[in-house]
Amino acid sequence: MRIISANLNGIRSAYKKGFLDYLAAAEADFVCVQELKAQEADLADDMKRPHGMYGAWHCAEKRGYSGVALYSRRQPDRVQTGIGVDEFDREGRFVRADFGRLSVVSLYLPSGSSAPERQEAKFRFLDVFYPMLDAMHGEGRDIVICGDWNIAHQNIDLKNWKGNQKNSGFLPEEREWMGKVINELGWHDTWRELYPEAPGYTWWSNRGQAYAKDVGWRIDYQMATPNLAAAVRSASVYKDERFSDHAPLVVDYDYSL
Repeated sequence: MRIISANLNGIRSAYKKGFLDYLAAAEADFVCVQELKAQEADLADDMKRPHGMYGAWHCAEKRGYSGVALYSRRQPDRVQTGIGVDEFDREGRFVRADFGRLSVVSLYLPSGSSAPERQEAKFRFLDVFYPMLDAMHGEGRDIVICGDWNIAHQNIDLKNWKGNQKNSGFLPEEREWMGKVINELGWHDTWRELYPEAPGYTWWSNRGQAYAKDVGWRIDYQMATPNLAAAVRSASVYKDERFSDHAPLVVDYDYSL
């Protein structure tokens, strides 16, 4: 079973850069995308059901902003959009689909880098999402939460960690929260468990030559419950083509429904 997670920084822009063709070659069973920057009326048919896959999406009310989608080869048994908090559900940040005993989530956690007010909103999201993560883990299902978490957990997860300790995405409070998700709630960071010493950057600033010099951050994750995490066999960051300022995170699981 192959799952891909990718922040597209605009689905229409990513499609113009070849993302649809990439999906055809990638042969994924599930694809989670974030930052659609489009509303449902803006989505062409191949954005709703790429290559005949089933699609579920949660678009932001604000045009050209946020939004997530989830694509699957199998029709979902159930789809949930939003986390039940109006402030964040208006921004289109969460879609979950259930397939038998498996649940797949596409998540776009808020960024706090644009203004202090957005950082406060990010902290509010962390506060309300934590018990939701606890509840999902307690369901006893096989669940994977894919997406842009907008937090680099450890020093290895970003190139310039010393210079970013006071910046959103690497604040002590954010890192502590992520540590609790893993160490107290029991979610598994699939990449880091496979590759404890490989940075695995998935995002690069558009400033300077960050991408060319590989001055990146690992902020895209596939977080899994224990049984599913035990089935992980390999993971990679796709960099042969560039669709946005993020790169797709591809994880293969020895798992069948």
